[in-house]
Amino acid sequence: MALTRRRSASLLPTLVIFALLLALGGTSHARILSRFVSDGVDADGESTSSIIRLPRGPIRTAEDSCEQTYGFLPCTTTAFGNLFLILAYGFLMFKAATFLSSGSELLLEIMGPGIVGGLFLPILGALPDAMLILVSGLSGSKETAQSQVLIGMGLLAGSTVMLLTLLWGSCIVVGKCDLSERNTSLDMQDTRGFNLFGSGVTTDIQTSDAAKIMGISILPFLVVQIPKVFHHANQRLGVLFALILSILLVISYCLYQVFQPWIQKRRLAYAKHKHVISGILRHAQIEAIGRLLDENGEPNRAVIHKLFKKIDLDRNGLLSRTELRAFIIGIKLEELDLDSDQEIDEAVDKVIDDFDSSGDYEINADEFIKGISKYLIEAKRSISNSGAYSSKFIHDFHSKTAQEHKQLSDGSDEVVESVENPTLMITKAVLLLVLGTAMAAIFADPLVDAVDNFSLATSIPSFFISFIAMPLATNSSEAVSAIIFASRKKQRTSSLTFSEIYGGVTMNNTLCLAVFLSLVFVRGLTWDFTSEVLIILLVCVIMALFTSFRTTFPLWTCFIAYLLYPLSLLLVYILDFIFGWS
Repeated sequence: MALTRRRSASLLPTLVIFALLLALGGTSHARILSRFVSDGVDADGESTSSIIRLPRGPIRTAEDSCEQTYGFLPCTTTAFGNLFLILAYGFLMFKAATFLSSGSELLLEIMGPGIVGGLFLPILGALPDAMLILVSGLSGSKETAQSQVLIGMGLLAGSTVMLLTLLWGSCIVVGKCDLSERNTSLDMQDTRGFNLFGSGVTTDIQTSDAAKIMGISILPFLVVQIPKVFHHANQRLGVLFALILSILLVISYCLYQVFQPWIQKRRLAYAKHKHVISGILRHAQIEAIGRLLDENGEPNRAVIHKLFKKIDLDRNGLLSRTELRAFIIGIKLEELDLDSDQEIDEAVDKVIDDFDSSGDYEINADEFIKGISKYLIEAKRSISNSGAYSSKFIHDFHSKTAQEHKQLSDGSDEVVESVENPTLMITKAVLLLVLGTAMAAIFADPLVDAVDNFSLATSIPSFFISFIAMPLATNSSEAVSAIIFASRKKQRTSSLTFSEIYGGVTMNNTLCLAVFLSLVFVRGLTWDFTSEVLIILLVCVIMALFTSFRTTFPLWTCFIAYLLYPLSLLLVYILDFIFGWS
């Protein structure tokens, strides 16, 4: 029921925006928008007063009426009106991406990793970008398509660059921990502030492998540029070869994910650890003399300290590994799904890693209180509607983590029998996927038209608008999730975060590029995107070399990523508008 309520609430703003667009579209060519903001020219070409007067691009009068998408969605020729439409359609595309993400994750939980996690999830994650790229040059004359397809290239370049610069750098900032003498980050220990060399993020070897795969994915960009470099007359041949190569790379990457699902296995390991956390909290609530949360919903330090004394059997003020093991064994093993001594030892080791900030393999009272407090805060964030001040949320958190663990434990593509009413859950997942796909298909075209019209009204090149604005619509939900995950300040969560960033770039460089190349080849468009391809190559090559052969990234590395974003825009401007490459 809680899941249904949350999804119903998330649908409400989507329906409101859509209803507003339909209302505006009911007027002839959105006269409401045109009256609210005029471009300063009446039907006779005379200057008129307006609420807001914005810079004009090419001379457009009221006679140059815009064309309504599907015959009923609103359109306008004013700058402010198109800005409103970009925000409205961008929000709807953002919701489409959110529904696709939610449906994909729900399907992964029910069906397990395997083909679902390795094949469908990467494709569904790239679907909104691919849809926008497709419609950017699908309709209209060849000349119109040649002009509008630049919007698709702007989205392709902007999405890749944003992931590897702004998002990558932000994950370094929020995920930074103190670096040890061995130059590795210390989980959940961030005492040095913004020390450029003393704090940073450490990932695992598999994450470096993901960065290497990302580096390989740029090959189609190199192939498609070969005719340009050697001034070959038949550029369509280069487009065709690059298209074939990009399709082969998509298939290879998906098969790699299916047969080497290490990202999905890491998710399973994290789900298992969360379940151990929930079991510890539940047992602690039972054993503790008092409630673990005070009346303000904050961790009750006095009660947690009493629990520490109860676990400290030898009364020396320190919890040894043996005492922690006895405490975990005291929890009903079936509640933690720990079936062997090895799994119990692994659970003890992870608790020590989480609590032991001094590195002496013993936990003092202060470390124990901080550790349990962090567990409680994490549980509260995961279960937001169970009552922050009650102990009920601990039970709900334990039930949720038990379900997640059981759902991800099965590596096959068969329905997990322990899921309550799996048919209903699959139906919800499919409906979310269908809704997200339908919204992406419906609103991609009007969003591209709004960007094109805004470009004409303001004389701002459409590439820069799509480069900056459109990735925010299609990648925002994934970006927020990545930053939240990185903020846990642990090596394993940081590794998963950066692996998914590199995976997203890989799908941009293969699947989304394949869609773009198909569009260029089928419609017979001219490949004239040298400067745009150059910035993709530069950013991908620099970041791939930078991340493929190292696992620790000090805080100063975020500035390299951040600087690449404005430099990319500046490079395109210089090459296209000063040197005239396009």
